[in-house]
Amino acid sequence: MIEATQKVSAEHLKRNAYLYVRQSTPQQVWENSESTARQYALRQRAVALGWPAEQIVVIDSDQGQSGSSAVDRAGFQKLVAEVSLGRAGLVLGLEVSRLARNSADWHRLLELCAYSDTLILDEDGIYNPAQFNDRLLLGLKGTMSEAELHILHARMQGGLLNKARRGDLAIPLPIGFLYDAASRVILDPDQQVKQSIHLLFDTFRRLGSAVAVVQEFRRQSLRFPRRRCGGPTPQLLWGELPYSYALSILHNPRYAGAYVYGRSRYRRKLEGGMVVTNLPQDQWQILLRDAHPGYISWEQYQENQQRLRDNEQVRGVDHRSPAREGPALLQGLALCGRCGDPMSVRYHVYRQQRVPYYECHRHTQQRGEPPCQVIHGAGIDMAISKLLVEAVTPLALEVALSVQQEIQNRVEEADHLRRTQVERARYEVRLAQRRYLQVDPDNRLVAGALETDWNNKLRALADAEQEYERQRQADTAEVDAKQREQILALARDFPRLWQDPNTPDRERKRIARLLLEDVTMTKGKEITLGVRFKGGVTAVLTIPLPHPYWELHKLEPEVVQEIDRLLDRHTEAEIAAMLNGRGLRTGYDLSFNAVGIQHALRRHGIKSRRQRLQESGLLTSAEMAAMLHTSPTMIWYWRCHGALQGEAYGTNRFLYHPPSPDLVKEFQTRESHREVQYET
Repeated sequence: MIEATQKVSAEHLKRNAYLYVRQSTPQQVWENSESTARQYALRQRAVALGWPAEQIVVIDSDQGQSGSSAVDRAGFQKLVAEVSLGRAGLVLGLEVSRLARNSADWHRLLELCAYSDTLILDEDGIYNPAQFNDRLLLGLKGTMSEAELHILHARMQGGLLNKARRGDLAIPLPIGFLYDAASRVILDPDQQVKQSIHLLFDTFRRLGSAVAVVQEFRRQSLRFPRRRCGGPTPQLLWGELPYSYALSILHNPRYAGAYVYGRSRYRRKLEGGMVVTNLPQDQWQILLRDAHPGYISWEQYQENQQRLRDNEQVRGVDHRSPAREGPALLQGLALCGRCGDPMSVRYHVYRQQRVPYYECHRHTQQRGEPPCQVIHGAGIDMAISKLLVEAVTPLALEVALSVQQEIQNRVEEADHLRRTQVERARYEVRLAQRRYLQVDPDNRLVAGALETDWNNKLRALADAEQEYERQRQADTAEVDAKQREQILALARDFPRLWQDPNTPDRERKRIARLLLEDVTMTKGKEITLGVRFKGGVTAVLTIPLPHPYWELHKLEPEVVQEIDRLLDRHTEAEIAAMLNGRGLRTGYDLSFNAVGIQHALRRHGIKSRRQRLQESGLLTSAEMAAMLHTSPTMIWYWRCHGALQGEAYGTNRFLYHPPSPDLVKEFQTRESHREVQYET
């Protein structure tokens, strides 16, 4: 006590003493009340050292907070701020672990206490961080406190891992699973829940995309279960299937009957919070296959994961992405013949149609290099279409029968699931009715609420029955009329169906993916396509390079011939108006005009109307004026009054027919007479 008194100076007593109180968890705050009382009792130590009671500040806002980090501890941050501002003369804590279990936080507090000449007091004594021996001792205590936390955490984590290795560690289960009385995992006994999950996996296997699964559920007006775990008992809710929820189910190995622990890695951030990293399958801590019943096999789960990985669009490259609406037939199947990377698809609009271009630009994005290849896709898609038609035609009947059976199974599954939704609504109506009939009629408050609930259930049942009947009729009409007709047409004439403009591009691409593994493209003096079919058969196609871009905008030969013919009698402006009246367009899909006609004449080497008129002997106004010994203005005047005949070759531009000798003599006489009159 004498040594403690020697460390406390009058300067320390002028400042406040801060008592920091903390328990790690709310359970400790509730149960370990003796530890809290011991911490509050340290105020008497401060009073004994000379601090008045009104200068002792208690900071206990961090009760129930872990000491492993100072990020979420507002009380500790306040304590550090007071010390750094020089307002604290003494910091009290029952032990070092109460203040911090992190060496960085603890040593920062020691540095600030040393700079501001603040003392630290715990149950063992009082310390001055500015003195080497005291600081060395406080540092050792902080290190031991952090090590103690590590030992406690390792001990707890070891017990969890040991239990998880046996598959006995209870983990929250996803929808579709429950724990029985013996803590074993079983499938949910609710048939509607099981059928909904089975339908999700079947739809994904058929469509190959999580987005397509969500769209199919919405198109069929199907609801999906979700279990809300808040409250005393879990509650089963039904609603639309969100994309994120469908994706989490497809990625979850529990649906394959596997027990998994340690699929993620957690790392703290400096500003607080955690960074969660999903680990690849080979880095999972524990994986026990066939640990409990599942909805799919482990092989199906692996296939689903591979398909989901193929669907991911990394750096704009859509290799193996789901079939989309664009016309590019090989979207997701094209590989670069030079570097082996998947090729992406870009579209350019030409004459109001989207023209695909296959591009390999991964090196451009990663290293700033030029693209390996950019290939015009129109000729490629035509060649692949022809190859597929030749390959599929012998199997058209078998394909048609399998498609018909798949469509029928899909309709039956959806109808059965919607029927279970109606049955659930009826059950809820009966349950609400029993609750209403069992209540005391005199208890009007409860009876009124139960009656309202009964009415709501009745309305929900009516809506479910109406929706079920509407969807059932729509499915029946679709299968019995439209789809049966299309299936029979497929069996009779698959090439016609493939080339039908009403067939969606997405369906063509799905058929291509059923037959093709990939197509490798190499652009040289010609385009070489290495086609690999699903069964291992290969084929090599060679197609010529497409015409340059400027050639795509050339006028049609028939239009050029028509312009050449019309120039004998019409000007460029008149020809443009005539072509526009016939609905013709330029190579750039624009209207014709006089300037465009003139450019077309120069580009195709066609003589202009002026050249044609001059070659036929017509004269310019200057030539006519010299022949008639007058001015070009008079030539224009005589043409306007019908004395001379001219042929237009542009706007207010004319060439003139040569005059006869008599007409030349007459014009010379008129001009001489006009000059005499002028002199007079």
